[in-house]
Amino acid sequence: MSEKRVCVAFGTRPEAYKMGPVVLALREQPGIEPVLLVTGQHREQLLDSLALFDLVPDADLAVMTERQSLPELLARIVPAAARELKRMEADYVLVHGDTLTTFAVALAAFYERIPVAHVEAGLRSFDLAQPFPEEANRRLTDVLTDLDLPPTPWAMENLLREGRPRETMFVTGNTVVDAVEFARARSKAPAWLPSGPLVTLTMHRRENLPVMRELAAALARVARQFDTFSFVYPMHLNPAVREAVEPELAGIPNVLLCEPLGYLEMLGLLNASELIVTDSGGIQEEGTALGKPVVVLRNVTERPEGLEAGSLRLAGNDPARVYETVARLLEDGRERAAMRPSHNPYGDGQAGRRIAAAVAWRLGLADRPEEWMPGTPEAAGQA
Repeated sequence: MSEKRVCVAFGTRPEAYKMGPVVLALREQPGIEPVLLVTGQHREQLLDSLALFDLVPDADLAVMTERQSLPELLARIVPAAARELKRMEADYVLVHGDTLTTFAVALAAFYERIPVAHVEAGLRSFDLAQPFPEEANRRLTDVLTDLDLPPTPWAMENLLREGRPRETMFVTGNTVVDAVEFARARSKAPAWLPSGPLVTLTMHRRENLPVMRELAAALARVARQFDTFSFVYPMHLNPAVREAVEPELAGIPNVLLCEPLGYLEMLGLLNASELIVTDSGGIQEEGTALGKPVVVLRNVTERPEGLEAGSLRLAGNDPARVYETVARLLEDGRERAAMRPSHNPYGDGQAGRRIAAAVAWRLGLADRPEEWMPGTPEAAGQA
């Protein structure tokens, strides 16, 4: 019997390092030949994550242009992905998470009548505007899938409430835990970091752009007040982010604005930090996996397991509230220490193996494997 060709598709750096463990596990799964399709939604950052897992794309759509709109990007990915999936003769497609690449490739596969599995299915903020457009991307993707792969029982319950069939659903744990465990021993904080306590800052979400300059001003106020801490901000490549952030944070002696870091350096920076302040979804998970307290610059999170475990603190995107939340945690080391999770609510480092086994089961190559079931956390802070 010939091997089944499973196309693993993604386009951004977070997708790449979260899907890296899946590709490695698929390579070890009898009867499966993994092939890799990237859209190039990120470019330089994507290449870094591919190198970490020694991955070479079989096809690169190279779709991204500067300041491209979401409709333009969708219109480029769907036909290009459809052509490549046909050329690859893919038997199955794996997409991840909530990017535009996720939905666009899933839609292309659906039109080509190729079954799709969705890794990290079922995350929900219950608000289409937050995060935008990710909440819509993941909901639309879950309408098209043959196999749903929710990372946690909470995500599974969201899918069940939406009428998704339990028999084609498989709880895996989150592959970010696999990636952190794979990379942690290889990670190294940048040599240029100052001595003393560090705070990592990141902001890039589209829904925060209207208030990003005000948020940066609030963080500048914190930095000036707590000048024994160094604040390190690897800036997103989006010009709109830089135009909002640089006027407020540039020139403050204990604030270091730098270019995006490679994954290993970024993981080293997070691991060296006393506190992480971010609007990123993935960094919420990575910070928790590293045992770090994380302040979330969003009004809702689709990762409530970290709220339940105590590692996440929602600050919203009101500048006054952000200032108060971050300042309070920097003032009180005991409160920061209390946020360090006693367990990882997101997974056990075996998600990639479970996903590969679930795909093999769905393709008729193996029996249904065991799921990851740590117990369902309450959706703290969710509507």
